[in-house]
Amino acid sequence: MKRLVLILCAVFSIATTAGYSREAKAISFTCSGSFINPITDICWKCLFPISIGPVQIGKGPAPDTWNPPLPVCLCPAPPPIFIRIGITMGLWEPVRSVDVTKRPWCFPNLGGISLDPGINGGMGAAPANTSDGSSAFWQVHWYMYPLLSWLNIITDFACMDMGGFDLAYVSEVDPLWADDELAFLLNPEVALFANPVAQAACALDCVTATAGLPLDVLFWCNGCQGSMYPANGRVAAHVGSVQSSLLVTAKMAAKLHRQMMLHVTSGAGALCGAYPNPVIKKSQYRTQMVNPTSMTTGMFAGNPLGRTSVPYEMMKEFPVKGEDFGYVIWQKRNCCVF
Repeated sequence: MKRLVLILCAVFSIATTAGYSREAKAISFTCSGSFINPITDICWKCLFPISIGPVQIGKGPAPDTWNPPLPVCLCPAPPPIFIRIGITMGLWEPVRSVDVTKRPWCFPNLGGISLDPGINGGMGAAPANTSDGSSAFWQVHWYMYPLLSWLNIITDFACMDMGGFDLAYVSEVDPLWADDELAFLLNPEVALFANPVAQAACALDCVTATAGLPLDVLFWCNGCQGSMYPANGRVAAHVGSVQSSLLVTAKMAAKLHRQMMLHVTSGAGALCGAYPNPVIKKSQYRTQMVNPTSMTTGMFAGNPLGRTSVPYEMMKEFPVKGEDFGYVIWQKRNCCVF
């Protein structure tokens, strides 16, 4: 009888543990989010300032980048014209959106749908305790999101990002995104910045990004969020999920620049057209949170890369439905209008 009781207790214990494991697995794979409302979820004040030459119109939530001082610009043209004369303009536009999630194939910006394509992208973690503190790992989905073009807010304006909505990049199918050694193949310069002096310079980038704009020369830093390396979904110093997800968003932008999938669109060199650059120009980007909550007003609605997230982190992360994040990427564009 005693042996029978022990066997029954063991079976009950195993069954209970399995039930808890299935329940925990179901909870850990919960995908939540909401579609971006292009009217109410967008910081329309982030369009500003709009510049015509050195003159600025309006004021946005963050400082503007440098604009060409001359109002007149010249660009090459096909024969028989050869040269076109135009007016220099600059504006910020929402061009991309980003999912940052711990759950592979979870799409917060698509309403929180979860797919099962049969490819294991690797479960994320935030945080995981290590000997150096806490680390995290995130998956990222990068969307084409040229909102101004869709809504026809500014018509017949050749400088806008044109096109339609598209899922441009998913990290689950990229072997470099989850492996530090493979990521080194794309970013061998990481060996130059793996030292205390280079990492200490990120403190200066944190100050400048919070007070104004990040320093483009410190391309290995993402200001207050931490280092851009390793250039994958791993965050070596996870402080909070908002900070960590912002860092991974910047890492993906830097990675796409290295792969020549993102171009420089600001500054005098971009007046006649965007050009590829393997090094990210951080100052031309702003991030706006849209999931789990949308930030549409206030000085922290549109933030330069590397700006501290401490003032607005409260209530932006909460259990189950507030653990995955969505951002809209604003990009500065200088162009020559003919």
